[in-house]
Parts: sequence; structure tokens; C-alpha cells
Amino acid sequence: MIGVYFCFRHDDAPSFFEDPNSQKQVPCPHIHDPAEKYISLVIPAFNEEHRLPGALDETINYLQERAGKDKSFTYEVVIVDDGSDDATKQVAFDFVKKYTVDNVRVILLGRNHGKGEAIRKGMLHSRGELLLMLDADGATEVTDLEKLENQIHAVASKEFRVGESTSSDSSFRISDIPLAAFGSRAHLEEQALATVQSD
Repeated sequence: MIGVYFCFRHDDAPSFFEDPNSQKQVPCPHIHDPAEKYISLVIPAFNEEHRLPGALDETINYLQERAGKDKSFTYEVVIVDDGSDDATKQVAFDFVKKYTVDNVRVILLGRNHGKGEAIRKGMLHSRGELLLMLDADGATEVTDLEKLENQIHAVASKEFRVGESTSSDSSFRISDIPLAAFGSRAHLEEQALATVQSD
């Protein structure tokens, strides 16, 4: 049987993975550790037992499809349960069992800290070179990830070339360039409003 692992934290204590079957604890990875995956998708979740399964199915199917086409594409999905009082934790654990702890991990915050803290914890304990956040409600199409990813690569490549003359290391990793990118659905809302107004 596959062990179910999760990260937990008690105030200022370090975070650990714990296998509920063996009770063994292993420190969670930290953002400053070398990347072990190409991409980490962090999904903050608070009382999302009903919406989370659909979003996870769509997300993991997409990631598996990409990994099948490109063997260098590695991923993890980090679900951060922000103190849910419904079955969100169990839904997340079911996905760990189905897809293995190497690809799906769960961080339990214990009590509700808010979406910002859930995202922060997920990012801090991710193993990806690229760290991205998706909402648990599936409001963003996971296939749109490639648009954002392409822009990140374009900016990072440009920044690398600018600093290349001072660097003796010609190997380039996306994580070598500090940058942040934000996707927005605001233009879709404007289009929806415009469409409604034109009827």
C-alpha cells in the first residue's frame, strides 16, 4: 500500500512529511533546496471537497500527457489544505494514493491561515524549478499554463543573455533567474461584461 504523506507544521517547528502507517518523519523540501522537478503546481484549498476532484483530475491528466510527450517534463502537485473542516484532506489523500507521493503531496496547515499563507507554505515546500499556483475551483484552464510558461522562459532567457558576458557558466536553468509572473482572467471578465451589455 502506498503511504500517504503530508507536511505539517506546529508554529515555528520545521515542517515534515509523515507516513501515517509508519509514523516516520522526513523533513519537507525547502524552496532553497535544489529543484528536483521541472514544475510544481501549488493548489491552496479550503473546504474544497466538491470542486477539488474535478480540478485535480483535469490538472493531473494534463501533466501526465505532457510528461508522456516529453520525458524531461517532471512535475508535482502540492495541495495545501488550509484548515478545512470538510473532507478536503481525504480527497487530497486519495489523489496521493492514486498518483504517488512523488507526484502529489499534501500540506496540512491545521487551522485556517488564509489563502496567502497557504500559497506561501506550498511555495516554500515545493521541489519545482517553476512554481505556479492554481485555484482549487478549476477557474483557470490548466492548459493556459503553457502561455504563462512561455512568457517566463522568454523573460528568463533574455535576462540570462544580458548577464551572460559576466558569467563563466553557460548552463541555463530557469530557476537561476529571479522573476515572478502573474496571469489574469480580468480580460475575460471584461469580455463577459461587454457581451452581456451588447445583448
